[in-house]
Amino acid sequence: MDSIPFHKCDYLLNAQEALQSTLELDKASGDGPWTQKCRKRLEDLYRTPVLLTPSCTAALEMSAFLSDIKEGDEVILPSFTFSSTASAFALRGARLIFVDVEPKTLNVSPAAVESAITKNTRAIICMHYGSVSCDMAALVKISKDAHCILVEDAAQCIGASYKDTPLGSIGDFGTLSFHATKNLGCGEGGALILGNPKHLERAEMIREKGTNRSQFLRGEVDKYTWRDIGSSYLPSEFQMAVLDSQLDYLEQITAGRLRAWSAYKEFFSTFKFKNRITLTELPEYAKHNAHLFSLRLESEALRDQLREHLLENNIQSVTHYVPLHSSPAGMKYGEFRGEDRYTTSESSKLLRLPLFATLTDSNIEKVCHTVESFFEKN
Repeated sequence: MDSIPFHKCDYLLNAQEALQSTLELDKASGDGPWTQKCRKRLEDLYRTPVLLTPSCTAALEMSAFLSDIKEGDEVILPSFTFSSTASAFALRGARLIFVDVEPKTLNVSPAAVESAITKNTRAIICMHYGSVSCDMAALVKISKDAHCILVEDAAQCIGASYKDTPLGSIGDFGTLSFHATKNLGCGEGGALILGNPKHLERAEMIREKGTNRSQFLRGEVDKYTWRDIGSSYLPSEFQMAVLDSQLDYLEQITAGRLRAWSAYKEFFSTFKFKNRITLTELPEYAKHNAHLFSLRLESEALRDQLREHLLENNIQSVTHYVPLHSSPAGMKYGEFRGEDRYTTSESSKLLRLPLFATLTDSNIEKVCHTVESFFEKN
């Protein structure tokens, strides 16, 4: 029996010609023609400066540099997020302040953020879970009132928006991921979106090992020197050749994923056991890209039993983040502030179903009816 994978990076084979041309040009190092082309395409999409990076982690580290985080500064973020969101700022000496999420979306709670602010708060990080937008109007107001930097971890969000504004371009900094598990994947890869363009000159230096090499290459200075703290945050041309090909198919990939997401939504919204599951609720302001579809069950034990049942039927399903405040590094570098009403309880019950652009209708039907058969037995 054929198995149904959890994820598949679609349209990758279309990058073969671009990769071959990169080999023939013998130009694989950073900021070559593929990087410049991808940058232009993303800047057209986000309407603000964008710098390509080797990963979303690298883009988050750049945002921590640009936020001027100092030892002892407090950075507020959701505990329900990936480790890179936290470690990028811990590397700069920040004290991580983890806060609770909203139960409908699993996005950070603006009320929890506001309650956690002190005179030491330097930055607020929001993560748009599953490409469903956080309440950006509330978070922008909170950050401005507290004179804090606002960073959007928009790793999952290519093609998603808050109202009509692309996610990642609303805060001071935003980050994208092009990891193989994302909607567009080039193996690894990421981007830093500069919601505030005034940071561009310094961002270019940080990305180029702290030098003004970018200005030199544009002929703006006659030699380049070490000007700032930085690192090597340039992706290779091989990554960008693949990403350019993936960008060609952004509309098809998004449409395919939305088709699969909508089929799941329709089935589980009228599911005869729907009182035993919880689905993510979409706020009116959120336009998502169908990055994931999840079910939240009645308990962690039942979630694990369903996952095993799906696996027995050759269907892969996946849990998600363990709350960072309960991890060894989270306890070392941070603390949970306020009440953990939803973070731990809701994340422990979450299971993500297979979702990718070319998931067939028959496979979707099989997943749905396999879930149904589980509840009929339980």
